[in-house]
Amino acid sequence: MVTAEDLAARRERIAAAPDLAALLAHLTERAAPLLARLPAVPESKALLSTDGGACPEDGAALVFDPWNPTEHGCPRCGKTFSGERHDRHWVRYQHLWLGERAAHLATLAALDGNDAAAARATEILRAYARTYWQYPNRDNVLGPSRLFFSTYLESIWIGNYLAAAALLRASGRLENATAQDVSRVADEAANLIGEFDEGFSNRQTWNNAALAAIAGWFEDEDLAKRAIEGSTGLLEHLLRGFGRDGMWYEGENYHLFALRGLLTGAGWARLAGVDFREDQRLADRLHAALLAPSLTALPDFTYPARKDSRFGVSLAQPGYLEIWEVGLARMGTSDIGPWLEALYQVPPFPREVQESYLHDAPTDRTARPASRSSLSWWSLLEMLPELPASEAPWEPKSVLLESQGLAVLRRGSRYVSLECGPQGGGHGHPDRLQMTLHADGVYWLPDPGTGSYVAHDLFWYRSTLAHNAPRLDGESQPPGNAGCECFDDQGEWAWVQGRFNAFVRMVVTGPSYLIDVTMFAGQEEHLLELPWHLAGRGQVETRGRWVHDELPDEFVTRVQRFVPDAAEPVVVSHLEQRAQLTAHFVFDGALLEMEGPGLPGDPERAKFYVVRARGRNPRFITVLETHQDQPVIHAVRMHGDTVEVETNAGVERHRFGRSEWIVEREGQSAVALRGQREQMPPFVPFLEIDVPTPATAPAFRIGGPPPLDGTLAGFDPSEPLELGLEDQYRRSEDAYPGPEDFSALAYAAWDEAALYLAVVVTKPDLVLRPAAAPPLKLDNEPDEIHSDGLQVYLGAARRHATDDVGAPVGYLIIPNDDGHSIRARATSDTHGTAGVVSGSWRRTDTGYCVTVAIPWPAGAYPHAGGRVSFDLIINEMLPGHLRRVGQLVWSGGGGWVWLRGDRQDPNRFGILELVG
Repeated sequence: MVTAEDLAARRERIAAAPDLAALLAHLTERAAPLLARLPAVPESKALLSTDGGACPEDGAALVFDPWNPTEHGCPRCGKTFSGERHDRHWVRYQHLWLGERAAHLATLAALDGNDAAAARATEILRAYARTYWQYPNRDNVLGPSRLFFSTYLESIWIGNYLAAAALLRASGRLENATAQDVSRVADEAANLIGEFDEGFSNRQTWNNAALAAIAGWFEDEDLAKRAIEGSTGLLEHLLRGFGRDGMWYEGENYHLFALRGLLTGAGWARLAGVDFREDQRLADRLHAALLAPSLTALPDFTYPARKDSRFGVSLAQPGYLEIWEVGLARMGTSDIGPWLEALYQVPPFPREVQESYLHDAPTDRTARPASRSSLSWWSLLEMLPELPASEAPWEPKSVLLESQGLAVLRRGSRYVSLECGPQGGGHGHPDRLQMTLHADGVYWLPDPGTGSYVAHDLFWYRSTLAHNAPRLDGESQPPGNAGCECFDDQGEWAWVQGRFNAFVRMVVTGPSYLIDVTMFAGQEEHLLELPWHLAGRGQVETRGRWVHDELPDEFVTRVQRFVPDAAEPVVVSHLEQRAQLTAHFVFDGALLEMEGPGLPGDPERAKFYVVRARGRNPRFITVLETHQDQPVIHAVRMHGDTVEVETNAGVERHRFGRSEWIVEREGQSAVALRGQREQMPPFVPFLEIDVPTPATAPAFRIGGPPPLDGTLAGFDPSEPLELGLEDQYRRSEDAYPGPEDFSALAYAAWDEAALYLAVVVTKPDLVLRPAAAPPLKLDNEPDEIHSDGLQVYLGAARRHATDDVGAPVGYLIIPNDDGHSIRARATSDTHGTAGVVSGSWRRTDTGYCVTVAIPWPAGAYPHAGGRVSFDLIINEMLPGHLRRVGQLVWSGGGGWVWLRGDRQDPNRFGILELVG
C-alpha cells in the first residue's frame, strides 16, 4: 500500500496543510475510545436473516453501536431490542468496523508516531489471528466466508486488515511474530476468496482488491497477475464493468460501491508495478467513472435509486466524498474539483451505514454537513492538501449515457430522465422506459430502488407496477433491454424517444411543461397499463365519481376507477411542500387509483394511479406541469399525432412522427427535435460451435398409475436418470463428497394424465424440515430448500428457441417426517398449482425413495415419440446446518448453489423422450 518513503513525504505534507492537519486531529480524537479499551471482538460469524437488525415493531434498521453488542436501539420508535438474531446482525458490522479501526490506528502510528495506536492496532491483528479459524465456513449466502455470510464482506475486511499490517510494517512497527500471524490469516483468506469468482459482479471488484492486497503482502506475482490482469480482474472490471460513459452497468449504487473497491485495488496494484494512470485508455475510463455520478445526480444531490439502489442517499456521504478525494489526488483532473466543492456545500444530511465505510459509527440520524476534515484514514494517506481552485462552479447539463441507456433532460432545477438501455444484470428491475421527474425541490416521480433484500416487499420494488413504467396484460415486463432511438437537446426544448419491445415512449421538455407519449403497437389486443407514482397529496380536478374496481396484486389495496362526467382529459393535481404538479391525462381507457407500499424506509402506504387501456395500438398522452404559482396550461387536446397545449401565451402544437418532434408556437419559428440514434442489433453468431447438448433420458409408458408407495413398483428400472457426477453438483461449502455419500437414480414413466417419478437418493444422514417447523426467517427464499428433498420441473419441449409454448411448472417436494407422506409447493419462478402433486416416500438402507405423480402442464401433449422439457434437482442438507450445503442437478452444470433458491433456468432443462 505505501512505502517508508511515502510515509515520510506524507508527514511533511500533513504538517504544511491545514486541511490534512485538521483531519489528523479528527482521526486522533475518534481513536480515543479505542485506546481507552479494546472493543469486543465477536465470538461468532455474522448471520443474514429477515428479523436480525430490524425493529420488530416498525421494521426500521437498528442502530449499529460498536460498543454495545447486545442492546440495539431503533432510531424510529426509540426502543431497545436484544436477542441472538440482532446480535449476529451486529456482528457483520463489528467485524468490518474492527478491520477499519485497525487501519485507522495503524495510520495514526505511521503518520503521527502514535505508539498507543500502534499497540492497539497490533492487538486487533493478533486477536483475529487467534480466532479466525474458529469461525466456520458454512451457512453462507453468497460465497465462502468465515467471518461473514458472503465473500465480498470477507474481502472488504481482509483489505483493511492487511492495510493495517502494511502500514505498521512500512513504519517499522510490526513485530515478526505478528507478521507471521497476519500471513496465516491472509493465506486462508486467499483460499476462500480465490475459489469464488463472481465474474463481473460489483462484489468481484472487492474480491479482486482483496486478492491484490494479499498478493502485495506476500509479493506474489502470480496472484497479483490474476487479481489485476485476469479475465475478471481489476483491469477488465474497469474496461467492461464501467461502460464507455463511465457508469457501472448495475447503476449508481453499485457504481459507487465498485468504484471504491476498484480504487482500493488500484492502490495495491501500484505495489505490483501496475499504475492505471500510465495507460491512457485505463486513465480515461477511470476518469469517466469518477465523473459519471455527477451526470445523473438529482438536483438535491442524491443519486437516482435506479435498479437495486437504496433510495434517497446523498452523494455527499463521507464514504462517497472519499472516492472523489482519492480520485482527484490520483488523477489530477480539474473537473472533479468543482463537483467536490458542490458536494461540500450540500445542506446537512443524515449519515448512512455503509459496509465499506464505518468510520462514523455509531451512526445516528442527526443531519450533519460534510467536511474534508471528518473523513477516514484513507483520505489522510492520499487526499490533496487542499482542493484546487475552480474556474467555474459545477453545472449539470442534459446528457445521454450511451452505455447505461439513461437520458437526462435538465432545465434549471428540473430533472427528467428516461430509462432506455440494458436491464443491468441481476440487480436490474423490470422498469424499461421508467420516467423520473424532480422539480422545484420535489421528487415528483421517483424511482423507488430497493429496500431490504430479505424483506418480502423486495418483490414489490422489483415489479413494474412499483415504477413509472409501462406493463402489458397485468404482468411485470419480461427481461430484456431497451434502446434509445432519439435524443436531442436544443436549449428550450429537448426530447428523448426510447423503445422496449413493442413499447415506445417519448418525453419532450420545454420551458414550462413536459409531454409524455407512451404507445404500444401489437397485432392482437392487449391491456396496456402505465403507473404514475406522484409525490404529495392530490385529487382529480375533473368532474366525475369513483367506483370500486380491481387490480390483482398482493401488494395493492383499495382499488377504484374514476368515471368522468364527460369525455375529456382527466386533470390531476398534487401538492408537496410549496410546489404543485398538474397532470393532464389524454387517453381512451380508465384511470385507477390504489394504494401500495410507500418508498423504501417509509412504513406508510402510498396512493398512486394507473392509466389503463385495451387495444392493439393503445396510446397515452400526458402533459405535466410543475409550478409554485398559478399554472400556465389551460387545456390539452389531441388530434391524431398532434398535441395542442393551450397556455397563457397561446396554443402550442406538438407534432410527432417516428423519429422527430416538431414544436409550433404562434409568432415563432418551429423547433424540430430529431437526434436519431443508430441502433446496434444484438450480436448473433453465424455458427455456435459449442452448443450444449441437453441431458436426455427415456420415460416409459405404463398402462395405469403406479402405486406411488415409495418403492419402484410399477416403474421400468432399465434406464434410470443418473445423478452422481462432480459436474452435476452445486456446492455451498465442500466439493462433491462422492456418490457413496450423495447420489440419486430416478425412473420416469408416463400416461395421458401425468408424469410419474421414482427417485432413489443415496444419503446416509437424512435431514428433513417438518411441515410445522417455525419459519427460518433467513431471506426471501422458501424454507423448504433447506431440507433434503426434490425440485422437479416439467414443460413442453421447444424444437426451436422461438417456439411459443406454455410456461413450465416446477415443484419443491419435501418428504414429511411421518415417514410416508410428502408435501409439494410450486416453485417461485413457475406457475405450478399447489396440491396437484401426489405421492409418498420411505426410508431405504442407504437413504430414501420418493415416488410422485405430476400432472402435465399446459402445452405439453403426451404421446409416444413425444418429448418434454424436464429437470430434477436433489437438495442436500446436513445436521447442524441452517442452510442447504449443495444440490445435484440432473441437467448438469456444477458451480455454486448460492442465490438459486428454488429456481432453475428453463434453458438448462434436459429432455425426457416419451417411449410408447
